[in-house]
Amino acid sequence: MALAAYIGATDACGAKSFTNVKEGKPVSVMLTSYSTTLLANGKDQTMLRIALTDSLSREIKSACDSVRIYVSGDGKLEAQGGHLLVFRNDTAGHQYAACSLSNGVLNLIFIAGTKPGKVKVEARSGKLWPGSHEIHTLPASFHLMKPQPNQLPPTTKNIERMIGADISFLPEIEARGSRFYDNGKEKDAIELLKDHGFNYIRLRVFVNPAGKKGYSPGKGFCDLDHTLAMARRINEAGMKLLLDFHYSDYWADPQQQFKPEAWANLDFKSLKDSIKAYTTIVLLSMKKQGTLPAMVQVGNEINHGILWPEGHIGNPDQLAGLLKAGIEGVEAVDPKLPVMLHLALGGQNKEAVFWLDNMIARGVKFDIIGLSYYPRWHGTPDDLKFNLNDLLKRYHKPLNVVEYSDFKQEVHDIIFALPDGMGKGACIWEPLNSWSGLFDRGGATTNLFQVYNDLNAKYLKSGK
Repeated sequence: MALAAYIGATDACGAKSFTNVKEGKPVSVMLTSYSTTLLANGKDQTMLRIALTDSLSREIKSACDSVRIYVSGDGKLEAQGGHLLVFRNDTAGHQYAACSLSNGVLNLIFIAGTKPGKVKVEARSGKLWPGSHEIHTLPASFHLMKPQPNQLPPTTKNIERMIGADISFLPEIEARGSRFYDNGKEKDAIELLKDHGFNYIRLRVFVNPAGKKGYSPGKGFCDLDHTLAMARRINEAGMKLLLDFHYSDYWADPQQQFKPEAWANLDFKSLKDSIKAYTTIVLLSMKKQGTLPAMVQVGNEINHGILWPEGHIGNPDQLAGLLKAGIEGVEAVDPKLPVMLHLALGGQNKEAVFWLDNMIARGVKFDIIGLSYYPRWHGTPDDLKFNLNDLLKRYHKPLNVVEYSDFKQEVHDIIFALPDGMGKGACIWEPLNSWSGLFDRGGATTNLFQVYNDLNAKYLKSGK
């Protein structure tokens, strides 16, 4: 997609009142990089969009503040007029360029250098929470591929609508003694969510989180045993489960996709065998206790790959091989289980197309596209809407906003508005904490839950 095209996608739709305010108290810097994967050929480029946001993630349109842009790695920055930015040193000796917002927004262009690697771009303004992105630049020799029409069959597996919640933190929250209350009465968190319109729970699972470098040293939260126990509770509540394989002992996301310690020294063939076998073992354990998930994620936010370095996006053939192995592990247990591939690219259409083109063309077969959407990284709701509609036209696959937090009603309205019922819903990330706005610090529900009561009535009960 040409640079001008996705700038147009950003600005084409009129401003919505829920996305911005004329005046407000800034809390953070919003930095969107419209691609975080570029070719290190000295000319591949992406737009950077910078704004200041308030505590509700709304852009402050009157902001004209000065912003410092820091870049570490091989690349350069241009203003939209085409002139290079002038860098100077701060008091710590770090180089930055000083710019100012105009009508609340600053647009810049990042141009990749010629040395493959990682580039960190950070935008700071005073004491506000900074915005940052990690851009991965790939060898200029990267073999770009596009899928053939016969590689884009429609999904035939049954995928139901979702109003979901990732509550993987729940066992940890309960272990601290926290409780939840609805209308003054203590209530189980899963039952509480169900009572307010949720029908799906998402859980992450790590390989060995109890290890020294794992997610939960010595305790093992989010391991298979904890996940099996949670799956039983979800099943007893009559809700559906989306299982999210991280294929790591620790968090897996675009900045880190580290191999489990037990797999660290395996050759590539053994790595493929391990991801397939592990996926099958986990799902067989769930099937044995009668709690097989309704859908499975093979990887978490995998636009920069999985199981680095072998499965980095810079090694697309190997990444495709690992994804196929994970999917084969699902199919070995139940070939009817829908498989989601999840990218952290809610508003980044150029990168989403690049990733999906290259994986589908390499024979990776899956059923539904999942996207993360956090506005401080992934753009405006109009960017999300454009991306969802474009991906549907290109790939004919259902879509789900499988991670979000802000703009709760609007995210659902956007995804469920996709034509032909191809928008399958959304999943809020960790709503049981007070930062979601759904609970106060004492664990009591807030009036914001009415949003989900209404969403259920509008999109699940009505069937619209």
